Amino acid sequence: MKTKGKIITLTMLTAATTGAIYVLNKARELADTAESIFSGIDGEYYNWRFGKVFYTKQGSGKPILLIHDLNATSSHYEWMNIVNDLSKTNTVYAIDLLGCGNSDKPNLTYTNFLYVQLINDFIKNVIEEKADIIATSESSAIAIMACTNNAELIDRIVLVNPVSPISLAKNPTKRSTIVRDLINLPIVGTMLYNILIRRTTVENDFRTKYYYNPDNITDKLISTYLESSHIGESHSKYLYASIVSKYTNTNIMQSLNNMNNSIYIIVGNGNPENVLAADQYQNQVPAIEIVSMENSKLLPQLELPKKFMEQLNIFLESK
Repeated sequence: MKTKGKIITLTMLTAATTGAIYVLNKARELADTAESIFSGIDGEYYNWRFGKVFYTKQGSGKPILLIHDLNATSSHYEWMNIVNDLSKTNTVYAIDLLGCGNSDKPNLTYTNFLYVQLINDFIKNVIEEKADIIATSESSAIAIMACTNNAELIDRIVLVNPVSPISLAKNPTKRSTIVRDLINLPIVGTMLYNILIRRTTVENDFRTKYYYNPDNITDKLISTYLESSHIGESHSKYLYASIVSKYTNTNIMQSLNNMNNSIYIIVGNGNPENVLAADQYQNQVPAIEIVSMENSKLLPQLELPKKFMEQLNIFLESK
């Protein structure tokens, strides 16, 4: 009887603990999405086979697809400071990748090929004509592989601080798979995700990786990135788990060698790693053009939009 009583007590304690963690998770979600920034954004949805994909469309002219960094905190908001200028000469599509922003965030393993399919299907079914692509950091591999998969859909490519092709070649391991499975757990995994993605970590990312000048970082900016990562019951954790476990990686070396597209790289020289990565692309394909932006890091389009547009227009107007 004593053993049975201990089991009952342990079960009750476990249930109480689980319930408490669930309440804390909901509280975090409500706090991080309280400003409802994304609910006030006008846009449309593409009903893709793996979920609804949010996007905005603005302007007229040759289509350009903007693909934000592949990160659980990222969204089309990354391009907000250049869309108006870019739409004066082009039809601009800014997408929220599956798992990000206002798009659906299904429980699945996110891979490079998943996003390649999304980009190709989006251009084919929504844009309906050949488009230029501008992609940031982790999403650079998506743009390159999408072009390899269907070159008829993509014209020119602009990469903003692309990730090193060497790091992209790293594959998932047994250890990283365990990490993915842990974060994907319903309640405990959400708690872990909330610990890893919180206001202080987002602020640190902006100070160390995203922005050159910390004075340019605003509370609204941090709140927007934080909200993006917790909309929809924090289900961006599934994407986050896939990224940290390297399931979104892919070896792009052969694809780079086989491409005939014009490729232009804009690199923020405030981070030496960005410069090194850009050089690795050019070493692989000498025809790639590289332009360096002073006083910027990962997101020059958000921090220094006027200077970014000056560099971008040089490329867009030269072809």
